[in-house]
Amino acid sequence: MTVEQGAGVFWRWWAAGTTSLVGSAVGGVALPLTALTVLDATAFEMGLVAAAGYVAWLVIGLPAGVIVQRLPLRGAQVGADLARAVAVASIPLAWWWGWLTVAQLVVVALVVSFANVLFDVANSTFLPAIVGREQLHSRNSLTSATHAATQLSGPALGGLAVQALGAVPTVLVDAASYLVSAALLRSLPARRADAPDRWPPIRQMIGEGWRYVTRHPVMGPTMWTATAVNFVCGAQLAVYLVRELHAPAVLVGVLLAVEGVGSLVGATLTPWITGRWGTARSVLVACLVSVAGAFVVPVGIGWPAYLAFAVGNVVFAGSVVVLSVTTRTYRQTASPPELLSRVMATVRFVSWGAIPVGGLVAGALAGVVGARGTLFVFAAATVCAPLALLRSPVRRLRDFTDLRVDGVDRPELIGTR
Repeated sequence: MTVEQGAGVFWRWWAAGTTSLVGSAVGGVALPLTALTVLDATAFEMGLVAAAGYVAWLVIGLPAGVIVQRLPLRGAQVGADLARAVAVASIPLAWWWGWLTVAQLVVVALVVSFANVLFDVANSTFLPAIVGREQLHSRNSLTSATHAATQLSGPALGGLAVQALGAVPTVLVDAASYLVSAALLRSLPARRADAPDRWPPIRQMIGEGWRYVTRHPVMGPTMWTATAVNFVCGAQLAVYLVRELHAPAVLVGVLLAVEGVGSLVGATLTPWITGRWGTARSVLVACLVSVAGAFVVPVGIGWPAYLAFAVGNVVFAGSVVVLSVTTRTYRQTASPPELLSRVMATVRFVSWGAIPVGGLVAGALAGVVGARGTLFVFAAATVCAPLALLRSPVRRLRDFTDLRVDGVDRPELIGTR
């Protein structure tokens, strides 16, 4: 597919993702509130549901890059959307029949998690094929800004919908969004790539992607940085708002939505920030700022606690988006085309795999030190993010590309692949 052909395709691709994001943002409020208010789930059970939503990255995160490379990108994305729609729609059906349990929520989260893995790797691999290299950074920023906008509006809408309809019926919005996304993606051209007569063994292909990322002077350190940040993202903010601050459903939705303000600001300013300060410096500063934001989130009691939660979330989310957009764009432009899906899968296997671990740890800690104490422990863990960069060659750079000569990675810095 040429970039010229892909220019018109981009907006359908974007519309599909946006529709799904809005539904997921609404469902992101409805699902935990279903567990909390309908099934009276404990903190540990909430941790299990949250962990199940990301555990697939630990199970098939690495093979996903190989699987996506061997499948039509469009087919992988459409199939994942349909699987997610069926799984999510089972929640209100079971509730209406009186069969809904926490165990089912965990199973649904697992199915959605496995589908998410294949969808996300295919989605991020598809984008560089439909936009020019010079547009990739701005398109990634637009994608992150869109995600931020849905974070801003979706949870608020979700809170209102839960207040008006109830937590379980609101889940249907998420299921419907996956169906709309599948229909839009089905209209995209299928990938037409020449496949070899015989693929190398899966283990060999996974190893190539792993070695490329872990030995890379930029991709390796930034992957560990993202891992530290995502571990912190596993903390259960909804539990803190409901159990510690006793916030009503509408306010929970509003407070979770303010994260989108920070993400939107971060995504909008990322091209300007990186252009002025350089990609490497911007990412390092963003990591330092994220530490400050994480420590502000659990501060205070009463209405000052709501304000601190909102401000800390805005700061943390904005800095994380700068990190995410900048490093994702670099991976998409610097990776060899034949390794791109495996590079994306490797990074997400490690970094996103930290989210379920964080969810389980948060659930266990909350039962011992409380939700507020857990958030302070997790804030301390964010310090690992800038440390991973300060211990790498990235600390001496203005831009990531300073470690490249004529567009080729310096082998003496990367090591044998």
